[in-house]
Amino acid sequence: MIITPRVRGFICLTSHPEGCDRNVLNQINYIKGLGPNNGPKRVLVIGASTGFGLASRITSAFGSGASTIGVFFEKPSAEGKPASPGWYNSAAFEKYALEAGLYAKSINGDAFSNEIKQQTIDLIKKDLGQIDLVIYSLASPRRTHPVTGVTYNSVLKPIGTTFSNKTVDFHSGNVSTVTINPANEEEIENTIAVMGGEDWKMWIDAMKEAGVLADGAKTVAYSYIGPKLTEAVYRKGTIGRAKDDLEATAFTIADSLKDIHGEAYVSVNKALVTQASSAIPVIPLYMSLLFKVMKAKGIHEGCIEQIGRLFKDRLYSDGQVPVDEKGRIRIDDWEMREDVQAEVAKLWDEATTENLAEIGDLEGYRVDFFNLFGFELPGIDYDKDVNEIVEIPNLQ
Repeated sequence: MIITPRVRGFICLTSHPEGCDRNVLNQINYIKGLGPNNGPKRVLVIGASTGFGLASRITSAFGSGASTIGVFFEKPSAEGKPASPGWYNSAAFEKYALEAGLYAKSINGDAFSNEIKQQTIDLIKKDLGQIDLVIYSLASPRRTHPVTGVTYNSVLKPIGTTFSNKTVDFHSGNVSTVTINPANEEEIENTIAVMGGEDWKMWIDAMKEAGVLADGAKTVAYSYIGPKLTEAVYRKGTIGRAKDDLEATAFTIADSLKDIHGEAYVSVNKALVTQASSAIPVIPLYMSLLFKVMKAKGIHEGCIEQIGRLFKDRLYSDGQVPVDEKGRIRIDDWEMREDVQAEVAKLWDEATTENLAEIGDLEGYRVDFFNLFGFELPGIDYDKDVNEIVEIPNLQ
């Protein structure tokens, strides 16, 4: 079939198998270009199919030759219906990993469930024995608790007061004002239940009890802080409460791993276009301005550049992992530079529908968004028929 983008709001309803394949290959080639690193050899990535999770799997495999297991929840293709982009990404990753002689297997299912945790542990025991690095990179709007059976839904809301500020429709370029009413206590607690640290700890506890964490194993979850411009709706909003919980959980996990000399970290990453971030009001406008400033300074990074630097300069550099005063790895350091933020704040005040294309990088944001779904990749003929049916080689 000929596959074209069908967009509804911040979601693209279609994805392109050849475009997703090319996107994965480009990331692989970037990591190979960095040369080998002193990274992990047996890696589990929970949330491995897109964004930072996919970049972590690629960096592990093609940076340090790691055997990888990826866990994700993606929609397979059917005749006349493309798969989700994460399905195509995972198929491409496994294909290239197997071609390189690397172990790569994947599990598709609800990572919040006890069943998927047990299936993953069984696979580790059978094939790898133990794991050196666990990446936790889930981005889901809902979670069914594996013990109580209660389903929680997260919300993107401020806390305490109504929030109003600029935002942009990145398809039309229209800059407008968005107003979001504050969350109630139930919505705050539900968001923490979905996006906080409880499930991460459940994974690590289950793996430790099963004996599949190697001596000295590391685990890393991903977070974001961002600037004052976005803090009311992000860091001081419902998501921020969940991230606070996630960051506090890192210390709890670290304590539980002391007897196996393990380590647990939260890595605070840069603002990047992901399926999750596209849904957050204000963020697309902020990112279009940020990208313009960072590209002009030569310090812009995508997911793969961020994770490549995280592994090389933070997690697996010589000596102790560098952290901030709250124990967090800061790979958002270039985004949060004073000169960068000062320029973005100035542009924010100036931004209108009429001038955004000039003062911001809305086109770069838009292309990054479509790249997530395998569209607008150079070298792909989007007018030709492609086979939408793609299998993941080692899906368990």
